[in-house]
Amino acid sequence: MGVESGTMIKILVVDDEKPICDLIDLNLSSAGYRCTCVQNGLDAISMIEKDAFDLILLDIMLPGADGYDVMEYILPFGIPVIFITAKHEVKDRVKGLKLGADDYLVKPFDVVELVARVEAVLRRYNKAEQTITAGDVVVDVEARRVTKAGKPVVLTNKEFGLLMLFVKNKNVALFRETLYEKVWEGEYFGDSRTLDLHVQRLRRKLGWEHNLVAVYKVGYRLEV
Repeated sequence: MGVESGTMIKILVVDDEKPICDLIDLNLSSAGYRCTCVQNGLDAISMIEKDAFDLILLDIMLPGADGYDVMEYILPFGIPVIFITAKHEVKDRVKGLKLGADDYLVKPFDVVELVARVEAVLRRYNKAEQTITAGDVVVDVEARRVTKAGKPVVLTNKEFGLLMLFVKNKNVALFRETLYEKVWEGEYFGDSRTLDLHVQRLRRKLGWEHNLVAVYKVGYRLEV
């Protein structure tokens, strides 16, 4: 399991498009969160009444009750909300944020960005988990400490940045461009030698020769 602590963080996903719900569920579950998916605004309200959620991902255009109506219902509960919607006009973003949403993500979105935004909002609410596991590798996010089978592993800053992307997106193929731009914070121009070298070192240090696999014409995937 990805994120470990006393209780797993629970996220409610509200989107009338089942493929999008499934995509979000797959990626957030891989990152260690427990997701519940509904495709109707009224069902969302019903779920919020029945269960305690740490975060809600909310579409705007929904049957039953739209995202704005659901947002107004959520407000008294103090649950953080990220709007995920195809409505990309500035006025739509402003309306969502004025209603109390914590963030606003426009479809189609990159799954790495989705996970990063979820983590950022949870951190603001002090709900983010501090320890992430992948097999016998344990990452203390706050202290930036890594152990394998209980033994410390020394990583460079770039290696640690790559490791965080892989463990937060387990079993997801990550594009070379995404890895490079997130870790090196610069535009990717197609030269992957630096990235490949760092991945090789990460494999060797963590014993991931068979786990950190190259994906043809895409990039890399951590299989655990």
